[in-house]
Amino acid sequence: HNMNQKVHLIAIGGSIMHNLALALHSQGFIVSGSDDQIYEPARSRLGKRGICPEKEGWWPENINNDLSFVILGMHAKGNNPELLRALELGLKVYSFPEFVAEYYKDSHRIVLAGSHGKTTTTSMLMHVFKELNLSFDYLVGAQIEGFDEMVSLHKAEYALIEGDEYLSSCLDPRPKIMHYSPQIAIITGIAWDHYNVFPKFELYTKAFADFISSMPASGTLFWYQGDDDLQKIVSMYGKHIHCIPYGEPEYVIQNEKCYLISEEACYPLEVIGKHNLQNMNSVLKVCHLLGFNSLSVCEALSSFKGAAKRMQLLKKNDTLTIYQDFAHAPSKVKATINALKETFPGKTLTCFLELHTYSSLNNNFLPQYADTCNKCDKLTVYYDKKALEIKNMENLDPEFVASCFNIENIDIIHEGEILKEKIAEAQAADGILVFLGSGNWNGNKLYQE
Repeated sequence: HNMNQKVHLIAIGGSIMHNLALALHSQGFIVSGSDDQIYEPARSRLGKRGICPEKEGWWPENINNDLSFVILGMHAKGNNPELLRALELGLKVYSFPEFVAEYYKDSHRIVLAGSHGKTTTTSMLMHVFKELNLSFDYLVGAQIEGFDEMVSLHKAEYALIEGDEYLSSCLDPRPKIMHYSPQIAIITGIAWDHYNVFPKFELYTKAFADFISSMPASGTLFWYQGDDDLQKIVSMYGKHIHCIPYGEPEYVIQNEKCYLISEEACYPLEVIGKHNLQNMNSVLKVCHLLGFNSLSVCEALSSFKGAAKRMQLLKKNDTLTIYQDFAHAPSKVKATINALKETFPGKTLTCFLELHTYSSLNNNFLPQYADTCNKCDKLTVYYDKKALEIKNMENLDPEFVASCFNIENIDIIHEGEILKEKIAEAQAADGILVFLGSGNWNGNKLYQE
């Protein structure tokens, strides 16, 4: 029945939106879209299917009564000419989470929410389902190895959804997770994020309280028991559902490798760190609830390599091992540093952190980084002054930034040239070197071949 349904995506170039466009196209919808800027890889991937807009910009003439519905992307503004035209014609306008929720309404929905570890936990679960040959749909926030797209729309038995707490669209300020009403949910923890949308921590936790309240009555919530803020809201808002806490599973670290210990056996893992073991335990508990064979699940987890840009090994030789990790929020930075220190206890840990997001460049938010990097032997924090100008943000005082981290051995850099020298210097040292953050390091290569 999708065959002649025409759908138009406003802001088709975004990472999740262009993947949604590809998934709709492969389900037989007639897809069109528009955007003011379309970058690679979205441009080529849409082009290959013949659904890349011919010209950039917003064109009200794209919108007409032939369209079955319109999907509105996150970065379209309320005065978008195509949006205004769609509303004027009375067309159905979905935000992407609203559309996905509607599409998956007959599937068994499993939502992975929380401030950190969402993408990793979702891709862990996807990996297990794939290894067990189960029929499932998914929506995930990054390109995952072994999956062509970030969204699939087969109306399968299960739908695995990475649940983002960010706003749905300019028409719908509710957090995306409010749309999904899952039968099963995981909340990995709550650490203040998205400062520009949730200027107070209470507003941020409310998003999760509302999410828990929105779960259907017989639902099951797995929640990380080491998080006090989460514990409070689970006990207040989770009375109508089954709430099951989880921590780390049993594990052991030997010769720089981590092993998962189950009742039946001991499994070598490709991932490291307590945070990943906690993520893994939530997946084990979901699979147990669904009645899957525990041996097969552990076997599958043993071959899980981690999500892209999460603890990526860039280079390893006799003296130096270099990792890159997408971690930018304080809780993520801390988890990554602790994981490296736990896995390589005898080695010097040198850490570079790039402050890049709105939150991390904000004077009111920066104190959240206190004590996140205490396990580093040497910390270098870099931010780009140009990035501050582009984002219209006030300048940062390097001494204030340094004081926020509350650590002795720290360098603050905001000049590209000095960053380059520091990176070269770090290459010559021994031990473990890690680059943290979602920025681009001023275009520097992070390791020498």
